Amino acid sequence: MKYRKKPIVIEAVQLTKEHFNRPHPNDLHVPGVNYNPITETAVIPTLEGAMMAQLGDWVITGIKGELYPCKPDIFAATYEPVEEPHDD
Repeated sequence: MKYRKKPIVIEAVQLTKEHFNRPHPNDLHVPGVNYNPITETAVIPTLEGAMMAQLGDWVITGIKGELYPCKPDIFAATYEPVEEPHDD
């Protein structure tokens, strides 16, 4: 049997060099994620335990606030930007 993901909107941040600078700007901060500037890796607390993310990976916040990492190629194949309404 085949399945399709339901169309839900998620929050996601791609890890860049700026995330590993101390201090990094608040708009780059993902609560609970520990950044290691030496190895350019991040430890992400997930529902399945701590997982590592690397520079370029995405950190996704799921519909219940859970965090999980996603490789860039998988992210690009699975998600697309959502147009937000403009305040005109």
